[in-house]
Formats: sequence, C-alpha cells, structure tokens
Amino acid sequence: MTLRLSDISAQIDGIQQLGAVVKAMRGIAAARAKQARGQLAAVDSYATVIAEGICQALALMPHPVVAAATPVRPALVVFAAEQGFAGAFSERVLDSVGTDLSGSILFLVGTRGGTIVAERGVAPDWVGALPSHSAGVPKLADRITEALYARIAKGEIDTLSVVYARSEPGHPIDVIRDKLLPLDMAKFSNPDDSLPPLLNLASETLLAGLTANYLHAQLCHAALHAFAAENEARMVAMAAARDQVVRQLATLCSEERQVRQEEITAEVIELAAGADANRA
Repeated sequence: MTLRLSDISAQIDGIQQLGAVVKAMRGIAAARAKQARGQLAAVDSYATVIAEGICQALALMPHPVVAAATPVRPALVVFAAEQGFAGAFSERVLDSVGTDLSGSILFLVGTRGGTIVAERGVAPDWVGALPSHSAGVPKLADRITEALYARIAKGEIDTLSVVYARSEPGHPIDVIRDKLLPLDMAKFSNPDDSLPPLLNLASETLLAGLTANYLHAQLCHAALHAFAAENEARMVAMAAARDQVVRQLATLCSEERQVRQEEITAEVIELAAGADANRA
C-alpha cells in the first residue's frame, strides 16, 4: 500500500513539473507572437513607401512594362513550422499548396516543415530555418532574396509566389498565397504626380532596385505573419496540453486521497485487532 501511495505521489510530482513546462512554453509563444505583430506595422509601412516609389519609377519608364507570357518556371517560397508542438500547422500550409509543392522550385522555410515535406517525398531546392526571434527575420529575407536572384539570373525562375499562415488572436489560421513576381501592374498604376522625383539613376536601374527592396519587404511581411501564426498555434496546443494536465492531476489526486484513506482504514483495523488480542 505504501509503495503504491509513493508511486502516485511521484506521478503527481511529474505531472506538476510537466504543467510548469507547458505554462512556460505557452508564455514564451505568447510573447513571441505579440512581438512579431508589433513589428508588422513597420514592415508594412516600409513596403508602402517602396510601392509608391515603384509607381513613380514605372511612370518614368521609356516603354510600358508588360507582364511576361504564361509562366513556365514557377517558384514558391513556403513558410512552414520551425519547431514542433504546434499541432497540424505545417500540414495545413503544405496541403494548401497541393500539387504545386512538387511542380515548382521550392524554397522552404521551417525545420519541422522540412521533415514533413521529406515524408511526402518532396525535395526542396532551398531550405532555411525560421529564426527563434522575430528580430532575425530581415536576415532570413536577405538569404532568401539572394538565393532567389541567383536563380532568376540563370533564367530558372519567371514567376514567384509566397505561401504563409496568418492568424489573429482567437481566430483560426488562414493560409495566404501572394504572387510577388512578376509585379502585379494593377497595384502600381496610380503614381503621385504632385512631387515628381529627382533621379540620378536610369529608370530601369531604379525600378530593378525598388523591386528587390519590395520583394525583401514582402518576404519580411510573410515571415513575420508565419512566425506569429506558428506561435499562436503553439499557444493553442499548449492550452490543450494544460487542460490534459489539469485532468490528470485531478484523477491522480483523487486516487491519492482514496489510497491514503484505505491505508488509514487498514491501520485503524490493525490497531483495533491488536487491542482486542491484548484484552483476550
């Protein structure tokens, strides 16, 4: 009986320690998601400024920029989960891509997502890790942009889309797919003519530089959303784990009380039997 009681007590201690870990992980995920959301406003503001510059650069081009014919060399930048304990986060992102996952040049971000992609028999053309802190997102975007332009320079890519998860607190995750290249001319068709720019670059050179900066900003935008969404998914998973911990603790504590009561009852019966024997 004593051994059984000690076993239950040990299980309770273990579950309580697990609960502390779950609580810490949920707190870390919440802090990281909040930080990433706070940085999104700055990135989006920067992208808006770059977009205005592209509008003006397009208006200065000697010939209208015309979109290429039907693309034959598509590429995808997919942001999956970096770590585990996020439920089916990566699976939802990858499922949204469908057959394009294997039919495109794949730039995959997320170590955990890389494991799932490998299980599906797909070999990414480029793999990167999502940083542990959102402050590392610009450097990640640098690496992706460098790898993309190396492929574009070789004529291996003529269209580019980015796929990432987006979520708001208390709402389910949405998977977004945005086309980045070639530029959607409809988004840059209304330049501000009130302040014509002063240029010291050829309009073609200016447009190429602004396009690269815009691509970098959009990759940062997608990465921050993916970073926040993954941590939101982890918060949900940890909330479910916390509920399970609470249920297991309630069960074990109830069992501990029952065993303790049985032990006390057995001791009382033993003492009573001993007293009767002494009187006899």
